[in-house]
Amino acid sequence: MNESEFPPDARPVDMYLDLLRLRMESEDYRLLMRIVGPALRALEEQPPESLDFALDPDDSDELPQEIRDEAALVIATALTGRLDNQLIEIQVDGTGPVRVVTDAVTAEDPARLAEIAGCIRQRQHDIEQLRGIAAASDLPADF
Repeated sequence: MNESEFPPDARPVDMYLDLLRLRMESEDYRLLMRIVGPALRALEEQPPESLDFALDPDDSDELPQEIRDEAALVIATALTGRLDNQLIEIQVDGTGPVRVVTDAVTAEDPARLAEIAGCIRQRQHDIEQLRGIAAASDLPADF
């Protein structure tokens, strides 16, 4: 189904959730909705560029990887309005494999994936420097 076939009032995230409801076990779907519900509500209340959220680490540590992956795809669909999001794994030197949600075109572009890996490496480097500064300043370094 392409975008021109969507009903006029359909939001891609609602359509994606409907497909997941049919495909997933009921208990898994309920768990997924419990995890993504706060993010979806926040997106309805505020524009995405003003939000900063993550899955609750207390809840997400115990989640099966399949549920984590679907949660990432649901949130990406809500943010982008696109149904062609893909979850891929990028090998990042010094970090190991990192799971990233991107569009289908980027997922197939090795140069773009290398650029994303470089951004992740730089961010990890920056975080480590900030942790060192925090530790040297006797500030909390658990960010």
